[in-house]
Amino acid sequence: MPAKKPANPRFSYKSDRLKPLRAFCQTVRLGSVSRAAEALFVSQPAVSLQLQALERELGVVLFERSGRRLVPSREGQLLYEMAQPLVESLDGLEAGFRDKVRGLDAGELTIAANSSTILYLLPKIVEDFRRRHPDVRLALHDAISADGNELLRSDAADLAVGSMLDVPADLSYAPVYDFEQVLIAPHGHPLADKRELTLEDLSPWPLILPPKRQITWRLVDLVFQRHRVPYTVALEVGGWEVIKQYVAMGMGISIVTALCLNDGDRERLAIRPMARYFPKRSYGVTVRRGKVLSPQARAFIELIRPDLFAPRQYDDTGHSER
Repeated sequence: MPAKKPANPRFSYKSDRLKPLRAFCQTVRLGSVSRAAEALFVSQPAVSLQLQALERELGVVLFERSGRRLVPSREGQLLYEMAQPLVESLDGLEAGFRDKVRGLDAGELTIAANSSTILYLLPKIVEDFRRRHPDVRLALHDAISADGNELLRSDAADLAVGSMLDVPADLSYAPVYDFEQVLIAPHGHPLADKRELTLEDLSPWPLILPPKRQITWRLVDLVFQRHRVPYTVALEVGGWEVIKQYVAMGMGISIVTALCLNDGDRERLAIRPMARYFPKRSYGVTVRRGKVLSPQARAFIELIRPDLFAPRQYDDTGHSER
């Protein structure tokens, strides 16, 4: 009986390459071996061994520790930029293939957005998408930016729509719309008819703002702190409609994005520009860097920004170059 032919070592080497690269990419993305193991449904020692084997093979240190979080070294970041698109492409192959077979007008699309984006920005876009693709099951997750980022990282959302202040390295953000930030006050308020407003003029009056975790609060705090002007937040409340109502009742003033204002608001509120101090607020699309987008996600994004998938989509900071 002839001897059994040994397995081709090159074939075995290539077939086993995906596992350590997948473990490496998940560890970079999540900053922890234990979290990477949970995401991959394997044991923590298994991920550690795969990472050690990868470092031995490449002859470099791939991670450094920053507090309790693992961050990629310079060599690790380079490997991540090369490996992530490959891992994402292979992991998304089956789903992408099934989407192609079924066609666009099937499947699901999950979008993360905060309540103001869902209420003021998305209705016409969602209406257009539903008209074009009525068989796609669309889900809108009401989540502030930080929570939306986590939904993207865990693949619980395909994309996020909203405003971004700081763009994490593992996400890509492309701004689409710009809105002025304005002061709102009740009619008859001393600030309503003042010729030119300064931050010092606003300082004595109580502010009504969204909760601290939200971008608006952070932006307002940043502007006042930068100009060294004291301010007081009398009330934190979620939802621009509630804030506008409380301002109209005389409970305080607020800084809001023009996105949330409509013609009816001018009847009950004094609206004053504050461009001298507060920059325009951008709203756009956020995706996980390297993620293979489904046809449904691409179709939705193209309704918002048709040029988004042109070559050289993002610069090195995660912002769109176009």
